[in-house]
Amino acid sequence: MMRTGKIAWALAAAVSAQAAWAQDAPAPAPAQQQPPQADDGLVVDVEGGMSAPLPILIPAMPTSQVAQTPAGSTDQLGQKLAQIVDDDLRNTGLFKTSGPNATRGIGIAEVTAPNYSSWSGGQALVQGYVRANGNGSLTIGCYLYDLAAQTELVRQGFVVSPGDWRRAGHKCADAIYARLTGEGPYFDSQVVYVAETGPKGRRRKQLAIMDQDGANHRFLTNGQAIVLTPRMSPRGNAVVYMSFENRQPTLYVYDMAARSNRKLVSNVSQTFAPRFSPDGRWILFSMATAGNTDVYRISASGGEPQRLTNSPGIDTGGSYSPDGSKIVFESDRGGTQQLYVMNADGSNQHRISFGSGRYATPEWSPRGDLIAFTRTGGGAFRIGVMNQSGGGERLLTDSWGDEGPSWSPNGRVLMFFRSAQGSGRPDLWAVDLTGVARKIPTPLDGSDPSWGPIRP
Repeated sequence: MMRTGKIAWALAAAVSAQAAWAQDAPAPAPAQQQPPQADDGLVVDVEGGMSAPLPILIPAMPTSQVAQTPAGSTDQLGQKLAQIVDDDLRNTGLFKTSGPNATRGIGIAEVTAPNYSSWSGGQALVQGYVRANGNGSLTIGCYLYDLAAQTELVRQGFVVSPGDWRRAGHKCADAIYARLTGEGPYFDSQVVYVAETGPKGRRRKQLAIMDQDGANHRFLTNGQAIVLTPRMSPRGNAVVYMSFENRQPTLYVYDMAARSNRKLVSNVSQTFAPRFSPDGRWILFSMATAGNTDVYRISASGGEPQRLTNSPGIDTGGSYSPDGSKIVFESDRGGTQQLYVMNADGSNQHRISFGSGRYATPEWSPRGDLIAFTRTGGGAFRIGVMNQSGGGERLLTDSWGDEGPSWSPNGRVLMFFRSAQGSGRPDLWAVDLTGVARKIPTPLDGSDPSWGPIRP
């Protein structure tokens, strides 16, 4: 078995950060119900990737009056917010961005009345502003303009606490991305993963969580026990994972609000590879009993496990389809590690992977159209996708040790971990369906990422 398969944003009222239209902004445009069409103005070909990235200009966001806030002065925040939007859009591989360090500054009056003739080198223009409010909150405006048509495409505003200013930047980028591509948003989301340090063979592994761009990093466990395969709940309020506490691989659930753990399965043999159902009511996992490993499900609140598979060998790595009706899992029942699909009750089990090599760590796309996996062959591990019947298989990475894919909330990007040959030191990476890949910054080595939902 492969290494992973073997162990097998409204913002919170509590922080006074309700999403709202900015007071300085004109009335919001109607919500767009359909993806943009070719005659709607600017449209990005999401299948073209780096072949024809859209040039987009993103100057610093001005402020009507410089004010000091717990997050810094409003003029500094305007620079940083524009940079977040720049980074988010550029990292998709679909945009050629010129950010706040490569564009001229603008005045507050320009935000809602662009000086179109003064801009060159871009097809789209992102402008915004920052204002400190008397109650301690921040108002942040976000606008997207088509420079050729001289029209406004996006208008949004947010009232946030100073501690959530980065989320306003991600929300701005999400609105622009969705308008130009027709794809769903994914920038305002978090990733839970295993942070690693120490020499090869004696690694310290602890749960950590961060924004999808690596910011706002914090640890969830202290590292006294090895942890593996964390998976975030559909609402982002809990993480299920395997821990070697007391040297026994057992499943735990971490409550994000209470910052506390509880054991999910008690008085059983080895349990591993957990994952939530789409509605959050169930958790799939694998359990080894009497020399056989099968896929089980259990209520997310605990209780008696229900067995779903019963075949010789190792069945593990279950992942639900987005409607909860089917499960994809890995099994070596046929002699080699392959992917199988079954109904949610365990019926109609059938193999779907038939390419060369071995297949593991399957995860169903939130859009339901694709299944991501790790494929190994010739000593190399690579990330790939196939349709739900096993057809249309293609590999997205071409490195030596790529494993454990996890889908972005919009089903467009996969995060995974990559190890250099012989190093034993993994890093987190993300790859778009076009194959555009980038490294995700983390303070320590990282493995087993699980991408959470768009934040409310």
